Amino acid sequence: MESEHAIQPTVNDLVTGDELHEECGVFGIWAPGEDVARLTFFGLFALQHRGQESAGIATSDLRDISIHTHLGLVSQAFREDDLRALRGEIAIGHARYSTTGSNQSCNAGPMLTGSDIGPIAVAHNGNLVNANTLRSNLEAGGERFETTTDSEVLTRTIALSPGDTIVDKLKAAMPLMEGAYSLAVLTRDRLLAVRDPLGVRPLCLGRFGDHWVVSSESCALMTIGAEYVREVEPGEIVEIDGATITSHMAMPARPAMCLLEFIYFARPDSLITNQRIHLVRQRMGAELAIEAPVDADIVVGLPDSATPAAIGYAQQSGIPYSEALVKNRYIGRTFIQPDQRLRETGVSLKFNALPEVLEGKRVVLVDDTIVRGTTSRPIVQLLRQAGAKEVHMRVHAPPIMWPCYLGVDLASRKELIAARMSVPEIGRHIGADSIGYLSLEGLLNAINMPNGGFCTGCLTGNYPVQIDRSQTKYTLEALATV
Repeated sequence: MESEHAIQPTVNDLVTGDELHEECGVFGIWAPGEDVARLTFFGLFALQHRGQESAGIATSDLRDISIHTHLGLVSQAFREDDLRALRGEIAIGHARYSTTGSNQSCNAGPMLTGSDIGPIAVAHNGNLVNANTLRSNLEAGGERFETTTDSEVLTRTIALSPGDTIVDKLKAAMPLMEGAYSLAVLTRDRLLAVRDPLGVRPLCLGRFGDHWVVSSESCALMTIGAEYVREVEPGEIVEIDGATITSHMAMPARPAMCLLEFIYFARPDSLITNQRIHLVRQRMGAELAIEAPVDADIVVGLPDSATPAAIGYAQQSGIPYSEALVKNRYIGRTFIQPDQRLRETGVSLKFNALPEVLEGKRVVLVDDTIVRGTTSRPIVQLLRQAGAKEVHMRVHAPPIMWPCYLGVDLASRKELIAARMSVPEIGRHIGADSIGYLSLEGLLNAINMPNGGFCTGCLTGNYPVQIDRSQTKYTLEALATV
């Protein structure tokens, strides 16, 4: 139920960038005697980087489920009165960036629906590739939808699946749902963590004293003072009933974790596959220095996401690391705008260069990805205007050449610069003196998981599930009957 207080436009609505756009962040906690809504609020704050369009929290007092959702950042979505009204012993939360369905209030999560075992609330990170088919089948059976997001399709699929318990329903629903889903699920008396058999999106389990927490990333556990325990395994349902947890392996694992979690999405202080992301990105930078060396005076990382890789590049190459770009951290990650002038203004609003550091220097500029190439050129120009003698672009990921269908709002293939240009052409287009990307082999070496399975769809066009390439994030809106 959306509260009536309005949100104010932020600078994010006015500027743009070339970044990849996030999926969602989910959080859940069972902690009797604690202010679970407030703890979930803090957890969502730590996961804000994963979704900035809307936020919501659902709580259960073991009798009824209460819910509050709103458009905007976590800090905008909740007032003090909203948190006080969300009483209970169990809570789940959701910070959304839309990957199916646009940014409308009706699409804000968690999703809440009724079932023959009582109300069910679901916070979903990921994307179903067969949401259209599932929705059409449910509508043929008489269901009417209130949103245009696959998260409601997923929630209704679970609610309508056979079973006397929520675990039974999840086991029946999971084989029907194709794609990516890491879930925090709430019933009147249960908290559950669910991960698809591909394990595309991260999900972890933590302890908060004698209580249990689930989160998209471990950074949110640290924020509330919880201890990281382990990852939820692909295909696993973790059932939390008070101080007791039970693991149910619902489907055989076929690991295909998203490489972009390691490259860009996850916070550097998070643990994924028991590895600190900051150190993984440093190794990416070191591999990049081996594969794409250059004579230069300083190494500069595009703040903040490329900073660890820039440090790794500097350590491996012996070229000093310098901070030469200052980021306006109140801007945050930005949203796409169609006007090229706004793209260019967005760069100058987000970054300032330090002429005293750059004057007469040959610069290695390390970035995590180049998506459309719309902001790389203005950044290179910014460094030159501040006095850089040469600018050598180095990217600590392979070229992104294909869209994502599994939970990242990535550009269409025709918009992706690496799908239209060769690497040397990209370098000339952005005005760099040279350009180099990390190879897929180098990326996997840096991640250091020889037996790990990964999704390489956006890099190679080879996806771990069957893909309808005509599908877009707005397909369900075209089919909607609301």
